[in-house]
Amino acid sequence: MPSSEFTLIYRYFSALGRGEAVDLSVGDDCAILRLGEGERLATSVDTMVAGVHFPEDSFPEDIGFRAVSVAASDLAAMGARPLGMTVALTLPEADEFWLNSFSQGLAAAVGEYALPLVGGDTTRGPLTITVQVLGALPLNSALLRDGARVGDALYVSGTLGDAAGALGFLRGEWQPEADAAEYLLNRFNRPRARIDLGRELLGQASAAIDISDGLLADAGHIADASGVRLVIEPSLLPLSPALSSYRSHEQVIRWALAGGDDYELCFTLPEDELAPQGCTRIGHVEAGEGVDCGLAIDIPGGYQHF
Repeated sequence: MPSSEFTLIYRYFSALGRGEAVDLSVGDDCAILRLGEGERLATSVDTMVAGVHFPEDSFPEDIGFRAVSVAASDLAAMGARPLGMTVALTLPEADEFWLNSFSQGLAAAVGEYALPLVGGDTTRGPLTITVQVLGALPLNSALLRDGARVGDALYVSGTLGDAAGALGFLRGEWQPEADAAEYLLNRFNRPRARIDLGRELLGQASAAIDISDGLLADAGHIADASGVRLVIEPSLLPLSPALSSYRSHEQVIRWALAGGDDYELCFTLPEDELAPQGCTRIGHVEAGEGVDCGLAIDIPGGYQHF
């Protein structure tokens, strides 16, 4: 007899709902979470569809971890403290092996981000995962897109273009060495939301965004919201040795600028502010509009929404 929805929820997800802010988790009509004194709620939701946002033959454990990381990256971009998340899971069938592996990926992400699973839903249909994240912010502080000012410095965390390079490998466009391939695939399948960095930047960065659609596209959101021009120097972009092993440096730069799926943070700081460790200055803010990298880049990156 096929397992019922409630049996599946209890078996694979009920143990993932414990957290400091959780008063009531999986098993009732609503979860109940507690905000600290002087805090307000931050929330965001992301949907991932097989074949649109990730390859259809991805390992279930990777899908689970990636889905949470993608959503949690929005908390990082705002500087929010994680409180909990809900997951709506649409499956073609109730495959017990798939669910077990998927739940292990969720469990790893719960531990990584202190982001307990406090509710959700399951139904039948094309493979789709929707994750809503909940976080806490101080009443008078948040990282926003509209605070960049002329004279600010422009930074990114980590390295850029790795996920796009991994997709190029999966599409048969190149064959990296084994160690490089493993590194790049892990960067795509297991991105890390920069939660700690986002919280460190609260009260320090003038504007911030996470890089999901590619550096140029997402930096453009800061430029538009702030009413300024962001100038990016391609020679300053942080690149991993694995990605740099590709035969064409021009393509590597294109992946770093427009590849997407990085889930690093892009942010601006006043000129006299020191950036946190692991971040690289890649440009500056000036009067004007849009983003200028000195190159003609018109390629879309990553998996597209439509």
